[in-house]
Amino acid sequence: QLQASGGGTVLPGGSLRLSCSASGHTSSTNTMAWFRQAPGKEPVFVQSITWHGGRTYRASFVQGRFTISKNNADNIVYLQMNSLRPEDTAVYYCAAATGNLILSTAKDANNYNYWGQGTLVTVSS
Repeated sequence: QLQASGGGTVLPGGSLRLSCSASGHTSSTNTMAWFRQAPGKEPVFVQSITWHGGRTYRASFVQGRFTISKNNADNIVYLQMNSLRPEDTAVYYCAAATGNLILSTAKDANNYNYWGQGTLVTVSS
């Protein structure tokens, strides 16, 4: 089970930190990721991290503004988002995969086995 939190409304240029708490089948999790879905659009990959090696992948639009990290002891994955823009407005979902996903496989939503409920991020003046 994945529980995402930390969403909210911020001004352009602001920051938010999203958290995803994992419980249940955590021993079989090898990759965690964040996706986002804007109204009327398909889910889009944001960033991922391998659970044991800490290898990360990111979408090009992140451009160094977002950072994914993890706390293995507490089974939590974070997404620190800085310099937020109105186009970052979306529901952000955390996802977990049993596979050790790298490169293009990490960006494919079909490779993830578990999904959280989503947390809404609104960037608006």
